[in-house]
Amino acid sequence: MTPGPAASRPARRTLRAGFALLLGLLAAVLLAAPAQAAGYRYWSFWEREGSTWSYATQGPAQLRPDDGSVQGFRFAVSAEADDSAAPRSKAAFAKICEDTDERAGRKRIALVLDFGTAADAPGGERPPKPRTACASVEEDASTADALAAVAPPLRYDSSAMLCAIDGYPGAGCGEQVPGAGEPSSDASPGTEEADSGSAPGGGGPSAGLLVGGGAVAVLGVAAFWQSRRRRG
Repeated sequence: MTPGPAASRPARRTLRAGFALLLGLLAAVLLAAPAQAAGYRYWSFWEREGSTWSYATQGPAQLRPDDGSVQGFRFAVSAEADDSAAPRSKAAFAKICEDTDERAGRKRIALVLDFGTAADAPGGERPPKPRTACASVEEDASTADALAAVAPPLRYDSSAMLCAIDGYPGAGCGEQVPGAGEPSSDASPGTEEADSGSAPGGGGPSAGLLVGGGAVAVLGVAAFWQSRRRRG
């Protein structure tokens, strides 16, 4: 006996509910999945007040720091300015410039140069060790002038972006690096940048598993009601 329209309505409602569940699961997974934003490999510019580093709001060629200032540069891969890694040194001005005498008509600028980690280095390059330097420059000099005095050669691109300090890196300038925030392929076991073998925050089921489970549930509901219709 073929079931009438009234008998098939519950089946249709159940199937619709099952498909709605699948769509809800898919939407939840897509919303929960972390975005894999591309990052950029570049020198970031920092100022320090006390022991706190702050991302500079002007470029090194525009900023003219006062005598006694501490300025920093850090080479790293970052997704955006707010995520940039600050220089790791906390050396104070008095320590950096202790061997540089005051001179009339000049100012002293303490510079912290952090060449980054092996994980941030371009392929085939090895970062120099971080260092500090004290630049004695004219009173109206910019940070770029101070940098040129203590860490040549500098390299800039056609838009005046700082590409290299002390010749590092030897090539490239602000190039895009896919998957910023993930362990770099340059990292090696035994370093803090080495791949741990799992995604950050891992441990939960993958998106494929959740969506696949939802699909199986919907197909099971459909098969159940199709079976009932045939028996009816």
